[in-house]
Amino acid sequence: MTIRTVTPVADAPWLIVGAGALGQLFSASLARHYPVILLGRQSAPPAIRLRTSEGMDHQVTLRRERLSDWAAERSRNEPPALVVLATKSHDTQAALDALMPRLTPTTPLLLLQNGFQVQPRISEHWAGPVLCASTTEAAYRPLLDPESELYSTRPDVVHAAAGETWIGDLDDRHPTLAAAVAECLGKAGMTATPCLDIRQRLWQKLAVNAVINPLTASHRIRNGDLAGPEFRPRIVALVAEIGRIMQAEGIQPPATGWQALIEGVIEATAANHSSMLQDVLAGRPTERGAILGPLIDAGLRHRLDTPEIIALYQATPH
Repeated sequence: MTIRTVTPVADAPWLIVGAGALGQLFSASLARHYPVILLGRQSAPPAIRLRTSEGMDHQVTLRRERLSDWAAERSRNEPPALVVLATKSHDTQAALDALMPRLTPTTPLLLLQNGFQVQPRISEHWAGPVLCASTTEAAYRPLLDPESELYSTRPDVVHAAAGETWIGDLDDRHPTLAAAVAECLGKAGMTATPCLDIRQRLWQKLAVNAVINPLTASHRIRNGDLAGPEFRPRIVALVAEIGRIMQAEGIQPPATGWQALIEGVIEATAANHSSMLQDVLAGRPTERGAILGPLIDAGLRHRLDTPEIIALYQATPH
C-alpha cells in the first residue's frame, strides 16, 4: 500500500494498540488532529488526561475500546489507515494476531517496540508495509493508591520529556509512507523524522537500553543514579561487550563512541524511571528478553564472549 497524499489519514482512523505510557502519549497527541481509536486490555472512559512536558494538564477526547471487543466486532467495516502497535514486545504478536481478521493484508503497521526482536519478525511475515520507530519520547503512567485523595485528579499519562522519533522500514522500501507518518506526528506536535537507517537507529537505542533498563530495574534506582562511581566498572564492561557486538553486526558507533552515548543519556534522563523499572514497580513483566536477548543471540551468532550481558540478563527481573 502506498500513501497518495502527504498524510496517511483522511476519514479512516489511526488504530493505536496498547494503552501504556507511549500508546496514550501518541494517542493524546494525534487525536487533536486525526481520528484515533485507542485499544487496550481494559474498558476506559473516552478521554486521556495528559500532563505535558511543560506541566500543563489537558483532557483529550478520543475513542477507546477494548482490543478484544474491537477485534470481535466483524460486522463493522472500518479498516484503519494505519495500525500503531504500542504494546510491550512480548505482547505484540498476540495483539496483531487478534486484529488480523479485521485488517486487510496490506494495512500499514508502525512498530514502537523496544529491542530488536519483533521488528524483523513482523517485517518478514506481514504482507503490507511495516514501519519501525525509534523514539526518545519519555512518558510514564503515575502510580497512586486508589485510596489517595489525589487519585481522581491524577493524569493518565505524564509526558516526562520531549524527544525525537525516527521512522523507517528495515528494507528501505517505504520512504514515502515513512515521510507521511512523520509529517503527521509533526503536525501533532511531536518531533519526527523519516530515515533510511532505521536498523542503525534501533540498534543504537538497544545499546542504550541494554545498559540503563536492566541496571535501574535490578537496583530500583533512577537513571541518574547510574552515574555513581560504584556502577562505572560494570557499565564500562557492558559497553565493551556491546561495542564488539555492534561492530560484528555492522552497526556504526556514534561519533563520540558508545560509552559517551550511554553516559550522555544517563545524564540527560537523570530524573527518569526507565521503562523496565516502571514495569517492575507496577508488577508487570519486563522486556528483559527483547532488550538483552538480541545481544546474547548476536554474541552467539558471531562467536563472541558476552559474560557481562549474560550475567545482567540472569539478574534482571522478568
